[in-house]
Amino acid sequence: MMKRLWMPLLLLLLMAADLFLGSVSLAPADVWSALWGNDALDVVYKIVWNFRFPKMVTALLAGMALSVCGVQMQTLFRNPLADPYVMGISSGGGLGVAFFVMGSSLFSIGQRSVPWLFDLGTAAFSWLGALAVMLLVMAASRRLKSNMSLLILGIMIGSAASALIGLIQYFSDAPALKSYMLWTMGSFGNVTGDRLLIMTALCLSGLLLSVYNIKDLNVLLMGEQYAQNLGISLSRVRNRIFLATTLLAGSVTAFCGPIGFIGIAVPHMARMLFRNANHRVMIPASALTGACVMILADIISQLPGTQSVLPVNTVAALMGIPVIIYVIFKNRAVDL
Repeated sequence: MMKRLWMPLLLLLLMAADLFLGSVSLAPADVWSALWGNDALDVVYKIVWNFRFPKMVTALLAGMALSVCGVQMQTLFRNPLADPYVMGISSGGGLGVAFFVMGSSLFSIGQRSVPWLFDLGTAAFSWLGALAVMLLVMAASRRLKSNMSLLILGIMIGSAASALIGLIQYFSDAPALKSYMLWTMGSFGNVTGDRLLIMTALCLSGLLLSVYNIKDLNVLLMGEQYAQNLGISLSRVRNRIFLATTLLAGSVTAFCGPIGFIGIAVPHMARMLFRNANHRVMIPASALTGACVMILADIISQLPGTQSVLPVNTVAALMGIPVIIYVIFKNRAVDL
């Protein structure tokens, strides 16, 4: 009971800290005043509401989305190291961005010349790339009955996309290559206004679909054969999980860049904290834990009190890797 209470309280505390702390030092009294709508200090008001608040909401959504995806992927494939990007969704998004960045350089649509169009195109092409991979996997799932075969297919799709990305990078000019590398580092600071509304709508849709999948996920814990004996269509369950994963992980990748390790690590953290395999507990527990971890990563990446900012992808990786190492040693052998 206490865990159910302190986790939301911890999340609220981290959300407040993310608003009060940042690379620009602001007096706590000024931030508090701005939060209550007092725009007497125009600069503080703009920093809080135009930058820090959208960034905090984006980190919240990203943490929830990636963690819930991880729970579903690990249950579906019965693999503790499966993550939201195991089906090649992240690589598909990266390939779409690589195509757009290279194409935009040919038409002089750069980040400096037309920034709003460049940002919108980056998000759109990333989501289209992720969607294309999902449709390919869903088509293959009609022929492949084994989840392990689908897992291998996802790895192959990811490898092929990574190879194509490397080829595109080889022929790209320096500005386009720099823009792509900056995107791969991940950032919550560019998701504001309409983009935040779109990301929120997509993530909430994916989370609702994930909640709808809870009953089937609990059945999958007993094995595929048990699910089939109950008359459950595995292909429909897999397609719903793939759709939820694409809505969640695809949206995060499109708007924030590829953020790894959270989807693998956070579900295990939730299991250790709540000690319950039931997805009625695991889905909300992973969402809360993921939100806490991601907001903490955002706070650390801002290096409060300094003028420097770290890539959020790097901070998330450093936080997730120790958990993954623990899982590997705990299981001793992971069958792929």
